[in-house]
Amino acid sequence: MDSFQIRKVLVIAPLRVARDTWPAEIEKWDHLKGLTYSVAVGSEAERTAALKETADVYLINRENVPWLIEESGLPFDYDMVVVDELSSFKSHQAKRFKSLLKVRSKVKRIVGLTGTPAANGLMDLWAEFRLLDLGKRLGRFIGNYRSTYFIPDKRNQQMVFSYKPKPGAEEAIYRQISDITISMKNTDYLKLTPLVMNEIPVRLSAEEWQHYQTLKDEMVLSLKGKEIDAVSAAALSNKLLQMANGAVYDETGSDTQIHDRKLDSLEDIIEAANGKPVLVAYWFKHDIERICKRFPAERLDSADSIKRWNAGKIPVAAIHPASAGHGLNLQAGGCSLVWFGLTWSLELYQQTNARLWRQGQKETVVVHHIIAKATIDEDVMAALVKKEVGQTALLRAVKARIGEG
Repeated sequence: MDSFQIRKVLVIAPLRVARDTWPAEIEKWDHLKGLTYSVAVGSEAERTAALKETADVYLINRENVPWLIEESGLPFDYDMVVVDELSSFKSHQAKRFKSLLKVRSKVKRIVGLTGTPAANGLMDLWAEFRLLDLGKRLGRFIGNYRSTYFIPDKRNQQMVFSYKPKPGAEEAIYRQISDITISMKNTDYLKLTPLVMNEIPVRLSAEEWQHYQTLKDEMVLSLKGKEIDAVSAAALSNKLLQMANGAVYDETGSDTQIHDRKLDSLEDIIEAANGKPVLVAYWFKHDIERICKRFPAERLDSADSIKRWNAGKIPVAAIHPASAGHGLNLQAGGCSLVWFGLTWSLELYQQTNARLWRQGQKETVVVHHIIAKATIDEDVMAALVKKEVGQTALLRAVKARIGEG
């Protein structure tokens, strides 16, 4: 703005980040005094009013990008766009991606921010860079990108389920994007407290494990007079994760209790914390219901609850990674995170861990994983480690070299 290159900025971010984090950060820093902003979230009337205000920066949540561009009737006259959590635009079939691409040519300057650019592999990069450079580096069409750099991996006759990079493709992709991409690892620039990863095994009884194995082998299980049915491999994976956590949904949507192994383990962790706050990451609705029934837990799902957590007023807090995985500053409230149930998503896993292990944290962060032995939990944990290795290679390839060249 000092050099008159831009005059009006649109920031696209997850809802809570647009509503709470960006305004708080703008207010915090002395060098941003005088920078005006308008938060365009809420009802349609509230969003419209906010976008009509005179400001330097306009903040909107990513779900409302299609509305802004195609339904609001307002001119898209932003000459700079910042996409906070660019990885949420990794699907070229998503409406938000298609909408933003329509007006991309009007934008003079665009910046994408993400800590997880390729959480599911290098295929994620195409849509992200299509928005950044209009297809200059990785091509204008996903089909060409796929055929240039990948070969089919898992397939069923003509149906291809996944792709893997061709020999040398990873390095070629890194070279293509390196001129507009830098990665900056927090540990290289910030003095962060230590991070301890802890796996806590729990073991099902012989009867509980037999129920688990029956569903896994036969994809159907009669349990306490109810029918548990998995209609596909994806549904089976979901049901097995539920069973590992201690309950499972039947075909009517009601849950059947199987065991309390993870709840008992969580109780041990809370007791060992000796009064210090504990943050619990859950995945299924029956997880949070059982957790709240057993402990004085409170969900972090509002600005007020987040404020009270950071003030140390919530002893046991629960978050869902999909709704609280990005951008929230929770480090002031505690240093213990418990994964009650795991997620296959490396992005949500890393982002949730980063809610506590970040700048401003004063104590060693301990991330506990409650793992049901001999179940799908072990597969998920192994998959997260493998994905992390792949993404680390990408980040290392485009690492910022401060002071060089």
